[in-house]
Amino acid sequence: MNSPQKTLQLTSQHVFEDQEKYGNDSRRKIRTNKLLRQIDEHQLMDLKIDYAFKQLFGNERNKDITVVFLNAFLIQAGRDPIQKLYFRNIEIGGEYIDDKKGRLDVLVQTESKEWINVEIQFNNQYNIEKRSLFYWSRIYNWQLEAGQEYDELNPVITINIMNFEMFQETDAFHTMFHLYDIAEKIRLTTMQEYHFVEIPKLIRAWKQDKLNPWDDLLTRWLLLLGVVDKKRNYFYEDIFRELEEIAVGDKSLDVAMRVWEDLSRTQEERLEYEARLKQILDEQSRLRSRERAEQRRKEAEQQKEVAEQQREEAEQQKEVAEQQREEAEQQRKEAVQQKEIAEQNYEQQKVRFAEEKQKRLELEERTALVGHNAVKAVARQFLENGISFEVVIQNTGLTEAEVKTILEDISKDKN
Repeated sequence: MNSPQKTLQLTSQHVFEDQEKYGNDSRRKIRTNKLLRQIDEHQLMDLKIDYAFKQLFGNERNKDITVVFLNAFLIQAGRDPIQKLYFRNIEIGGEYIDDKKGRLDVLVQTESKEWINVEIQFNNQYNIEKRSLFYWSRIYNWQLEAGQEYDELNPVITINIMNFEMFQETDAFHTMFHLYDIAEKIRLTTMQEYHFVEIPKLIRAWKQDKLNPWDDLLTRWLLLLGVVDKKRNYFYEDIFRELEEIAVGDKSLDVAMRVWEDLSRTQEERLEYEARLKQILDEQSRLRSRERAEQRRKEAEQQKEVAEQQREEAEQQKEVAEQQREEAEQQRKEAVQQKEIAEQNYEQQKVRFAEEKQKRLELEERTALVGHNAVKAVARQFLENGISFEVVIQNTGLTEAEVKTILEDISKDKN
């Protein structure tokens, strides 16, 4: 649910937290000797069904009950309690599906000219904020007749009682809104006031033993609305019995419970209630079907988005793989080229090495040849100087054949 507009200031009616005080409250330990009324839990009307709520709180015969019920809200808001009220009917717009009467659930005007509109919403139509603003504006505008001045307008107080949770920001079951300045918290006007009651939070606080209906008037009356839960087909007998005990000392609550039981037993009222209950439960079933269909649509959209994302990722992976393949192919080609270059370089180096080796051998041969000839020249000088054949062989390392050849060359030259 969307947060309230910034111009609205939220105040919360928190649950009773003083466990010691509540636990030790002697009134909770007192059990009356009065015989508790016996009522079939399946017979009592669910007061959160707008028809049943109207019969109890919107009926001229039960005006005194309505005064006490509404004063519980006004006291919480710091307003003066009302002594008298007048039921009003205003054509607003279609109230039920295919219903053209279009009257508000409960609309009253107090003796001080304040207007109070009480709306019950059993199923969450996801429109309660806009609906409240619309009803407030229509009632406020309806007051101003031709020729009247704006200062003749009177406050309009809207009370929404919801059989569902609305505000996730708080555990308070009763929240109240006014128009305030955002920074300074200055209240703009007393003409506009909204109350929201979330029954599931009320019941949760009851189960957690955080409520004290003996001391809290508003909690007492709201618990009365929560006794029967037709959405879950459940009857809170513990709440009912405790309210019976409180009703021993609370005349208005006692009368309300008696009227409630009488309404639940009256055949004509019962038939009207059952028809409206069926309509609301059918609407609840349609809402659930629409919610399930919407959930399936969202899941299908999510699955489609996931599939599309997976497809895009697969395409990206394919592109990356193709790019990697191309890069690998390029690297392979470069490797082949490098191998060919390396082989060419190797062959060239082999040829160059062979050529250099051949030149080196030739140089060595020439060097060796030059050296050998020099040795022969020395040996010739030795022989010409009369050194013996054997001594020349020993000192020059020449062979006997080489020394003999030198001797022969010397003889030839002399002749």
